[in-house]
Amino acid sequence: MSARSSNGVGVKPIRRKGTGTITRAVRTGIATDTAYGSVVPPIYLSANYAFAAPGIPGRYDYSRTANPTRDQLADAIAGLEHGTGAVITASGMAAVMLATKLLSRGDLLLAPHDCYGGCHRLFLAESERVGFDVEFVDQRLPETVQLARERRPRIIWIETPSNPLLRVTDIDAWARLAREIGAVSVVDNTFLSPANQLPLELGADLVVHSTTKLLNGHSDVVGGAVVARDPALLETLGWWSNCLGVAGAPFDAYLTLRGIRTLEARTRIHEANAIRVVETLCGHSVVERVHHPSLPGHPGHEIAMKQQSGWGSLVSVDLEGGRQAVDAFVSGLRYFTLAESLGGVESLITHPATMTHASMDEAAQRAAGIGEGLLRLSIGIEDVEDLVTDLEQALKRTEEFIYQRL
Repeated sequence: MSARSSNGVGVKPIRRKGTGTITRAVRTGIATDTAYGSVVPPIYLSANYAFAAPGIPGRYDYSRTANPTRDQLADAIAGLEHGTGAVITASGMAAVMLATKLLSRGDLLLAPHDCYGGCHRLFLAESERVGFDVEFVDQRLPETVQLARERRPRIIWIETPSNPLLRVTDIDAWARLAREIGAVSVVDNTFLSPANQLPLELGADLVVHSTTKLLNGHSDVVGGAVVARDPALLETLGWWSNCLGVAGAPFDAYLTLRGIRTLEARTRIHEANAIRVVETLCGHSVVERVHHPSLPGHPGHEIAMKQQSGWGSLVSVDLEGGRQAVDAFVSGLRYFTLAESLGGVESLITHPATMTHASMDEAAQRAAGIGEGLLRLSIGIEDVEDLVTDLEQALKRTEEFIYQRL
C-alpha cells in the first residue's frame, strides 16, 4: 500500500526483484579476465577473431555476429528483465526496427496512438514499404480489445508509461489477449527500466529498450536492446541483427554495462526527486495538468500500482498559455537543459510538439493529446532543492507572463 504526501502524491518504495537479479547485473563480467585478472572486464574492440583452421571458428569469429563485450551487456539486461536472452542494437530505433522484422506483408501491427514519435514514423514508413498494416489505437478503450479480436494482429505494441503523457497500459491484460489471438506482445520498457517494471514477468513476449536512456544513465551512449522470453524468438531476432548489421558497438556496450551497475541506486534518487517535482507543480495557477502515475487522479494510477515497482522519473505538465507560456517557462532554467532524451543523471526538459514528436503531423499529435503547452521533464539526480527552486522560478516567470497578457 502506498503512502500519501500532503499534495496527494502516491509514494511507494521500490520493491526488490528477488533472487540476486540486481547483484547479477552489478557483477556481470566482474573478475572474469583470465589474462591479467582485471576486476572490470576488458573491452574487446577487435572486429575479427582467429580461426583454428578453415571452417573451424572459435567462440567468436566476427564482431557483427557476436562480440564478448556486447554479450556481457546482453546477459546483464536479459538477467534484469528475466528473459532468456537479449539482442543489443546500435540504437533504440534499431531495436524497434528489429522487432518489426517479425511482420510480413498483410500482417497487422496494433500500436498505441500516443507512442514515441520516432516509432510512429517508423511504423508508418515500414508499413508502406513492406506492406503490413498498422493501426494506431487507444489501448485503454474496450472497443480496441474487440478490434484486436476481430483483426488478429501479428504484433501488439505496448508503450507504458507512454511518451510523453505517461499513460499506463495494462500489460497483463494485453499479453493474455495476445496469447489468445496468436499475437506477439512487445513492450517498450524504456521509461521505467527493469528497476521499476518487468513486462516479461507480466506475460509479454518481447521487451524493447532504448539503452541510451535509464539503462546507460549518463547521456553518452546511443544504443538499444530487445529481450525475449522465448528462445525461438531470440534466435530469429539474432539472425536479423546479424543479417542487417544493426548490432551495437563494443565500446558502447562497455559504457552501457558500466551504467547498468548503478541503475538501482540511480533509480532511487531519480524517483525521489520526481515526487518532489510533482508536488511543486501540482496546484500552481499556471499549471493546467500534471501527468504522473503517482497521482491518485491519474487514469492509470491503479494499474501502475499493480504492475510497476516504482513511479518513474518522467513528469509531464500542461501549461496555461500554450507555446508562449512554454517559452517563458523554459527561458532562464538553470538546472534543466532543453534537450531530447531522458533518463540521464542530469535533468532535461523537452517540448514534445516541436522536438520528440515533431515527426507526427498535427492531427496525430492532437489525437495523442500533445498540445503546444505540453512539456516533458526528465528528472535527474541533482540536489532536489536546486531543482525545485529552478522550477519555482520558472513557474513565477510564466505566471508573470500570463498576468501581463491579461
